[in-house]
Amino acid sequence: MPPAASRPAVAGYAALVEAIAGRRSIRRYRPERPTRALIDALLQVATSAPSAHNRQPWRFRVLIDDAEKAALAEAMGARLTRDRLADGDAEDLVAADAARSRQRIAEAPAIVVVCLSMADMDRYPDLRRNRAEYLMAVQSVAMAGQNLLLASHAAGLGACWLCAPLFCPGVACQVLDLPDDWQPQGLITLGYPADAGKPFVRHPLDRVRRPSP
Repeated sequence: MPPAASRPAVAGYAALVEAIAGRRSIRRYRPERPTRALIDALLQVATSAPSAHNRQPWRFRVLIDDAEKAALAEAMGARLTRDRLADGDAEDLVAADAARSRQRIAEAPAIVVVCLSMADMDRYPDLRRNRAEYLMAVQSVAMAGQNLLLASHAAGLGACWLCAPLFCPGVACQVLDLPDDWQPQGLITLGYPADAGKPFVRHPLDRVRRPSP
């Protein structure tokens, strides 16, 4: 195999770069729901991500049933309310945030709960390496999630990654009856976009890159 530097550019490179740069987090959707076949095709693309030891620790729970989405939204909203009130936040602000959170989840045409399983990952006799192994799995799952976001955008869908399940993993596991080894990492709302999303500003490269000496 020739060295990477001598390989020709992948056909469609410019289109790929444009798709990556053009992706936005979409929070408002049209009523029509993506088909299950399309969602499965997007998940197949997601699983093309690299993973530590090729163990593929990603797991996906798809929600398209309105009652199931509403149940998850209500349970997560209740937990958010308890946590924020315990922090001493104003009740009216907490109520508004919880209502907004419930709406985003319940009204999304489809949801993919992105989970992590350590079942196939390596185990070590010490905390340091086990912690590293866990972080490797988290990175693997995150790359699959990014694949899903990009594939959704390329397919004409909008999507938005929400980290809320990290704050109430037990709630998500209980409501969705997830297997014991599935750890929710985030949820991705999916649907046909009702708007183009908000433009974003990225830091200039010089701010995030340390040049070689």
